[in-house]
Amino acid sequence: MKKIMLTLFVLATFQSYSQQKTNKKMIKKVTKTEEEWKKELTPQQFFVLRQKGTDAPSEGGLTAHFEKGTYHCAACDAQLFESNSKFESHCGWPSFDDAIEGTVNFVLDKSHGMIRTEIICASCDGHLGHIFNDGPKETTGQRYCVNTTSITFVKEEK
Repeated sequence: MKKIMLTLFVLATFQSYSQQKTNKKMIKKVTKTEEEWKKELTPQQFFVLRQKGTDAPSEGGLTAHFEKGTYHCAACDAQLFESNSKFESHCGWPSFDDAIEGTVNFVLDKSHGMIRTEIICASCDGHLGHIFNDGPKETTGQRYCVNTTSITFVKEEK
């Protein structure tokens, strides 16, 4: 009886582990010192990505950009958002209703007298922006409000 129980326990543990491994995208962690980041990033990128700053709102640049492709982290080049998840929110920052699975982490943010959810790059921990529950109801209902400085765009190859 003990052997059967042990066998069932081992099988259940292995099945759980293998499901977790196959369901979660493997993210390559990028670790650098703040001095290394400061040398590689522009002053505005460093302010936004490493010091959790915010870009001024703008309707230009990537906010009004709707080509087919992928949006990457400006610090580590990790793919974060597909162009088909981007929508016009009229908030002044690029907005997405979803991220590529496993590429964005969520952190409770109690700064500036507010309670929000910060979104950070799962690869380099760079600050991207915040997520809100006022996105398109017909999709996820979420709005990933992203600083333009924190992302770059890579056009889809035909």
